[in-house]
Amino acid sequence: MKVKSPTTPEGSTMINDIVCVENINGTWTYSVYLWPIYSHEQSHRAQFRYVASSLINAGLCQQVQIARAFGVDRKMLGRAQKQLRERGAESFFQRRAGRRAGTVLSDERLAQAQQLLNEGLSRAEVSAELEIKTDTLRKALNDGRLTPASRLTNTVGTRASNQSERTQEDAKAGEQIGVGATNSSDRAAAAMGLINGVKSQFQACLDVPMVGLLCALPSVLANGLLSSIDKLGRIQGYYSLTQILLVLVFMMLARIRSVEQLRGYAPGEFGKLIGLDRIPEVRCLRSKMDAVAGDGYADRWACALSEGWLQEVEDRLGFLYIDGHVKVYGGQVELPRRFVSRQRLCLRGISSYWINDAIGQPFFVIEKQIDPGLIDVIKNDIVPRLLKEVPNQPSEEALCADPHLHRFVIVFDREGYSPDFFKYLWDEHRIGCLTYKKNCTDIWAEEEFNTGKTTTATGEPVEMKLAERGVYLGKTRLLVKEVRKLTGNGHQTAIICTAKRLEAAQIAPGMFTRWSQENYFSYAMHHFNIDALTSHSTESFSGTETVINPRWRELDQQHRSLTGKLNQIRAKYVAMDTQKRAEPGHRQHAQWLLKKAELFDEIEAGMQRLEQIKASKKEVERRVKLEDLPEENQFAKLSSSRRSLLNTIAMIAYRSETAMGLLLERYDYSLSRSRALLQDLFVRSGDLLPDYSKNILNIHLHSAATPRDNRAINGLLKELNETETVFPNTDLKMVFHSHAQPNQGAFDFPRDQEV
Repeated sequence: MKVKSPTTPEGSTMINDIVCVENINGTWTYSVYLWPIYSHEQSHRAQFRYVASSLINAGLCQQVQIARAFGVDRKMLGRAQKQLRERGAESFFQRRAGRRAGTVLSDERLAQAQQLLNEGLSRAEVSAELEIKTDTLRKALNDGRLTPASRLTNTVGTRASNQSERTQEDAKAGEQIGVGATNSSDRAAAAMGLINGVKSQFQACLDVPMVGLLCALPSVLANGLLSSIDKLGRIQGYYSLTQILLVLVFMMLARIRSVEQLRGYAPGEFGKLIGLDRIPEVRCLRSKMDAVAGDGYADRWACALSEGWLQEVEDRLGFLYIDGHVKVYGGQVELPRRFVSRQRLCLRGISSYWINDAIGQPFFVIEKQIDPGLIDVIKNDIVPRLLKEVPNQPSEEALCADPHLHRFVIVFDREGYSPDFFKYLWDEHRIGCLTYKKNCTDIWAEEEFNTGKTTTATGEPVEMKLAERGVYLGKTRLLVKEVRKLTGNGHQTAIICTAKRLEAAQIAPGMFTRWSQENYFSYAMHHFNIDALTSHSTESFSGTETVINPRWRELDQQHRSLTGKLNQIRAKYVAMDTQKRAEPGHRQHAQWLLKKAELFDEIEAGMQRLEQIKASKKEVERRVKLEDLPEENQFAKLSSSRRSLLNTIAMIAYRSETAMGLLLERYDYSLSRSRALLQDLFVRSGDLLPDYSKNILNIHLHSAATPRDNRAINGLLKELNETETVFPNTDLKMVFHSHAQPNQGAFDFPRDQEV
């Protein structure tokens, strides 16, 4: 009969009714009937195996009870029990026979390995650096020849704070200046104008939320976040322009949809990512954005960036994609209405015209709150910029020598279809156009189509059935190429191209790649919130803008409505001739004649009214200046400075994420899967351990969800380290590490014991 232990000590774990275990200052103590009988250090695996097998052999507990309490494998306990019976207690503490300690790791290499471990490198990174096996390093750590670096202490020996400690400190500061505002001395100096823009100073911190955002910094800087910032406005105070831009781009990458949503994130923890005590409060950030972007500063910065981007990707500039996008507005300000194709309604909003490359990466955007239409925007706004910024255009001598040579090709949808517009672009600027043919009703014979192999903009091979003809368009008889693609169900997609040097195998993929721009709109709307209303403030138009005359619009609506009704009446009038009552001998023939006469009178009256409307339309100007409109028809203009700034930062974020996603393709990740992995990486927590003696900022990332993701992330971190990126406005070179380690072989302790 078993006797139960009378009392269980507080903080201990019961293995069974008579045996309990307790962790006291890193030492495990085993008690039987409350009497301590064994103890060992928590990291000594051999002693643990000896004590566990002794308790089992003595009949004090069972294997399953030890396994359940400590979370270890029962097979390991069985081997330890057999070892105790056959080889005795001393076998647990003898060195393994045949171990050739020191043959690979000499004293010099051990010192190098210890130094790398102290610098925060993972075991895999140390093994790769010294060109040794991971098992060799593990054996040295198990033998005591190497000591693992403590995670609580950074490389210069100071203790790293944990998140709980920082939260308490930030909350305490909130009782005085504000939550997280722990740098009170510099803030006071900035308030008195003694300093302008405090220097980023990193502290040793553990478990910092969203530390993965720093992984995007090399790509963000390469895509021009801090280039040409002299075009932006100047700001005064505690925060520098660089720090404001970093907060905004990190906000985009973390999928924080608006500045206001920053209130839901710990300002102190976010501030640690840029080396500050906290990020700006929302009202402060709004005022900084207005100072940075106002008076056209954001537009000038965006122009400088787009010119640099065009220079960098000159090899992909065969086609430039242009499309419009409407930001629907639901506020109280009276904005002009425009047709929104995705909702099939005429709504108030702001039109923006984006210019992208063949893989969807944006170059710049033109915003029009009074929308003149795609053709006018291309002619008056987009083409002048492209002529100035697109690199490697043919010289005037080359264009004169070859009448079929083009500068570049622009691609747009049917909204821009106009033979006169095509002719203007070719004759005036030698710019090729690529678009779908409008009102295509004829069918080409299937014998004209040939199956050929071609490649998409991303280099993927595809097969298409294509046919090509030379056709004349419009009254000007402009000669263009018409290419058609035959699909499996017999549908023919007609494409018009004015660039005569292009072949059908180039034209068709170039046109169909336009969907990459639609994919960009969909992705940017969902992830970067490009449709957000960034400001409620309004401005006045200059007054010289021309808009549709309200009187002309009213007459045009009447014209369209009456034309539709007349068409219906004519259809009824013609259909009456097919009725049986139309026969003279029919008993209802007289009624039929009366009904037909009524319809004829309606048609005559409608035609007279239609002629009156047409005459009135000719007397009314179609477009008038905005300043000439009655006051009730005047429009307000939403402030665009913040929106322009955030649009530019969204483009930088998208381009940076795309560049990182393309790096991950070598690990068999598709671009969409790479984007999902990067989204998870950006919000992953980790440790910041600066080493100012070596000017290094060590960034340790926590593990991903799967080993496959860890391998891909480790490969990405290796490439990021090769860039040797220095954190802006500091001397600290960023070095990325991962906590994910294969084959660590650590065993778990009881679940309710804190290690």
